[in-house]
Amino acid sequence: MNRIWLTFFALIISLLVSVPASYAQGAAKTGPDPATIRDAELEKDSLHNLQVARNYFKLKKAYVASLKRCEEIIAGNPNFANIDEVLFIAGKSARLLAEGRGKQKPELYVTFDGTSKKGLTPDEFRNGARSYLTQLINEHPQSSFRREAEAELQAVGGPVKPEGSKQ
Repeated sequence: MNRIWLTFFALIISLLVSVPASYAQGAAKTGPDPATIRDAELEKDSLHNLQVARNYFKLKKAYVASLKRCEEIIAGNPNFANIDEVLFIAGKSARLLAEGRGKQKPELYVTFDGTSKKGLTPDEFRNGARSYLTQLINEHPQSSFRREAEAELQAVGGPVKPEGSKQ
């Protein structure tokens, strides 16, 4: 009888010791960080838009169309796997439009302010280029486009300074 009680108490003590150890491991994780989750369909659509933007940029010299496609990707899928290339093409397209280069006239790029259409001036294109290229350099320092982006950034007047900066 003493053996049964001794075994029973040993079992109870071992359970009491092991329960806190299992709680010390923490709660189960709910999965990957939501900021890094990529929707397969959205990635596929963004990749198609990037390929079209690349085609417009390199082959057709249609910088307005290229810039529009890139802006669509930036607005719709900021976590896109190739966002660094998108930012580079957008920045370089905006710079070339500021210089009036390409087969499309810069006046074809319009934005809508309420019910009225508005075109951008060369300075606005230049500021857009600076913004895209600065974002590329700051947010994607390991990008293969970094060196080219730095060269392009010098061509448009250097990086955008953060607000409140006195430099």
